[in-house]
Amino acid sequence: MAHDHDHDHRHKGTHTHAHTDIDWAEMADHLESQAELFTPLYENALSWLGKEVTEPGLIVDAGSGPGVVSCLFAEVFPGARVLAVDGSAPLLDRALARAERLGVGDRFGVLAGELPGALDELDYPADLLWAGHALHHLGDQRAALTAFGERLAPGGTLAILEGGLPSRFLPRDIGIGRPGLQARLDAVQEEWFEQMRTDLPGAVAEAEDWPALLNSAGLKHTRSRSFLIDLPAPASDRARAYATEILTRFRDTIGDGLDADDRATLDRLLDPADPASVHRRSDVFVLGARTVHTAVRPR
Repeated sequence: MAHDHDHDHRHKGTHTHAHTDIDWAEMADHLESQAELFTPLYENALSWLGKEVTEPGLIVDAGSGPGVVSCLFAEVFPGARVLAVDGSAPLLDRALARAERLGVGDRFGVLAGELPGALDELDYPADLLWAGHALHHLGDQRAALTAFGERLAPGGTLAILEGGLPSRFLPRDIGIGRPGLQARLDAVQEEWFEQMRTDLPGAVAEAEDWPALLNSAGLKHTRSRSFLIDLPAPASDRARAYATEILTRFRDTIGDGLDADDRATLDRLLDPADPASVHRRSDVFVLGARTVHTAVRPR
């Protein structure tokens, strides 16, 4: 499953729990840049949603962060009002500013508060509620899905972005260190992710059978589809910066779980003066998959 967003926070949202000391407002530029890099993936996902979610009146982006995807919803669904919900007021300010720049500010609003309780403040039920990489930051995911479903209008759709495949940036053999570095990073990251989940307030262990969990929340007609981000080598400056940021976060958050050789390889990859670094090598790419699961509230 794709958990690399838990180090790079690709989910765009902010969930200020005790398990993290991250200053989300300080990460705003980084969050925006990454979401913009993944815009082709999000556009494909929204196009898929649009084939069944026709003419929604209210779209809610739960865990919106600085609003990159929220604004995409406003553009893809020109008749909808979009509400960005997040725990960080500074990030919501950026979302509003972005909506104004893109000319969708007249149908764009924000709501500050922690999920899922903030959704109690909705004036109207949502025709489409999107939660992109937000659910796994909530201790009781089953209860959160039930709360999300209760905020849907009859016939409304809940769409969650969870899982997929971890991003890849480099070939298996990169000419330095032991081949297979990213696979070993994945293994250590999975341990980090499980500890993060365990440490959440009110954490409840759940098998990540998202369609079954959506059904348990009283929703029907589940669907799942994965979407690809494929930015081949040689990487653009933005893609290279993204790879550098992810690997830097891996080193800072899970580096202690690597052996000395892998840590040394990671240090070389992140040293701008090293010809073998991701700053300078020609084989850097971005390849990954993200999965969207949807379900409908019965009429």
